[in-house]
This record gives sequence, C-alpha cells and structure tokens, in this order.
Amino acid sequence: MSRFISFTAAAIMLVTAALTAALTAETALAFTKPSQVDLKAQLSPIQYAVTQEDRTEPPYRNRYWNLKTHGIYVDVVSGEVLFSSLDKYDSNTGWPSFTRPLVDEAIVERDDSLLFIQRTEVRSLNGDSHLGHVFPDGPAPTGLRYCINSAALRFVAVKNMEAEGYGAFLPAFESVGAYN
Repeated sequence: MSRFISFTAAAIMLVTAALTAALTAETALAFTKPSQVDLKAQLSPIQYAVTQEDRTEPPYRNRYWNLKTHGIYVDVVSGEVLFSSLDKYDSNTGWPSFTRPLVDEAIVERDDSLLFIQRTEVRSLNGDSHLGHVFPDGPAPTGLRYCINSAALRFVAVKNMEAEGYGAFLPAFESVGAYN
C-alpha cells in the first residue's frame, strides 16, 4: 500500500509539473505587463511599493503571513502561479514562507547585495514583480525559505481555483485531502 501511495504521489507530481510548464508558457504568451501609470491605479500603495519599487512590507502586519487556508498564491500583477499552501510553513519571521515555488519556471532569482549583506532576490517571471528573497535556512525537504511579501501575492482558495482558471493545480490538493 505504501508503494502504491508513493507511486500515486509521484505520478501526480509529474502530471502537475507538465501542466505547470504548459500553463507557464501559455501565461507568458498571453500576459502584457501594464504601464506604471496603470499599475499605480490598479495596485494599492503597498502593493506598488513592494512589486515595482522592490520594497518590503512590515512583518506580522500583512495579509498572508498567518493564513492557514489551502490554495495557491499568484502574482498580484500577472496572476501567474507562484506558491502553494502545501509548501507554506511558519518561519517565525512575520512573512509568508514557502519551502519551494509551485511553478519553478515562474520564479526568477537574482543576486541582491545590500551593503555587506549578500542575498538572493525572488521575482516573478512574467510580471517582473519583486516578491521577496530566498534563504538557505528553511526546513526539509529543500532547506530553502522563500520569504515573500504578502503585498506581491493574491491568494486563491482551493474552492475558487477551478472558477478562476487554476483548476489544473487541484490534483495536488485532492491527493492529500486538502480540498476545502
């Protein structure tokens, strides 16, 4: 039975990976980033400051740091899928933290040197939104901590994923009984 569950989980992961690659390519072709004027009108001041001016929101005073609902996190600018609640954990930092991106191709990592601190910035591929940073101090299985600003994200609950066009990601939640 254990082998069957492992095989089933592996199969779901492969199918999800193939779907995410296809969806990422489709999203990249369909998305045109709005002008800065339009973004200022569409985003809240903190969303604009974080995503377009590379700012950081205050810890513990943001929308998603303590959210426990199952679903996915998408780029507030482009809607591209970034992270899953299944990979979210409490890092005691006051920001949403994830062990890995849901769609690797949707994340761009860049060296970010600030004074004497060397770190890695995380941006979205299509929206080119500043999301946060990734650090090598996370839990297993990756050892990584994607420390992400809530202001750069929009949460889509599992119950809304199909209606909002993210139904391809539902099998991962159904396989672990996290459909709510």
